[in-house]
Amino acid sequence: MKTTIILSLFAAFLLVQSARAQDFSRLKTIEDYNFKVYYSAGCEERAKLISNRVYKARNYFEKLLDFTPSVNLLILSEDDWPEYTKFPVYGMPHYNGDSILIVAANDNPFWKSFVPPLEQLPDELRQQIQAVYRTNTGEISMQAFFDLLAIHELGHAFHFQANLIMQRKWLAELYVNSLLHAYIAEIEPESLPKLTLIAKMVLGAGTKGLTFTSLEDIENRYNEIGQKYPNNYGWYQFRWHNAAEKIYNTNGAQINRIWWDALKTRNEKLSDTELLLFLESEIGKSLADVMRNWDNDTVK
Repeated sequence: MKTTIILSLFAAFLLVQSARAQDFSRLKTIEDYNFKVYYSAGCEERAKLISNRVYKARNYFEKLLDFTPSVNLLILSEDDWPEYTKFPVYGMPHYNGDSILIVAANDNPFWKSFVPPLEQLPDELRQQIQAVYRTNTGEISMQAFFDLLAIHELGHAFHFQANLIMQRKWLAELYVNSLLHAYIAEIEPESLPKLTLIAKMVLGAGTKGLTFTSLEDIENRYNEIGQKYPNNYGWYQFRWHNAAEKIYNTNGAQINRIWWDALKTRNEKLSDTELLLFLESEIGKSLADVMRNWDNDTVK
């Protein structure tokens, strides 16, 4: 796998994007949802598919968390992409500071670059990848995984707009991955392999070549890791995906509401000792174990 190229896009999780223009008059619109949808000409079918998923996820999160954020969804062609986002590589879903979710309308080389050399993989893993990530045209692409990341970014809209103190950057990322996993498990269980297989594939390669692996590293050098060591940042994201799966399997979806309510009671920054106690006593042991066992977890 071309690790640096493949995982560089995860640096986009670090960015609070600013759209270049707030005038969306060049784009088509869909009026069927309780949020605004804009899409590039010629992309109506994909726009409807993506909008419907974001609609279901937004409604699911609203009922779970009793909060309604403002959302504007942009589904863009490669030509329109640079007009509405500063992120230079076409294909990465992201959330900007104006409550805008930006996603790609079409399959692209970036998504396809996530596919490892299939001939180098064990037979079972190769067969799983071919089954899970094959597109309608017969190609292998990570489009199915990246489509799900729009829901990750939607989760950021909830905690940002609710003004929650997330305590740690890594906890904010873990939380939105927990929301994403809960939605897929509860509403689209048929999509679970699309979400989880890529994480298992990357984490299975181990930590060789990584500069940073601790929670202290990602907390203190968050922007540096994302900008200078994007493959290393991607590894952290997949660790959080893996942890979110374990949290859901232990506690179910309601852990996200418990987590949400607990955060609303803490406006002050907690020390590491206080945070671990807070996670264990007010949210759940499985969440505290992510912090407690991070360096000793066998899945690294």
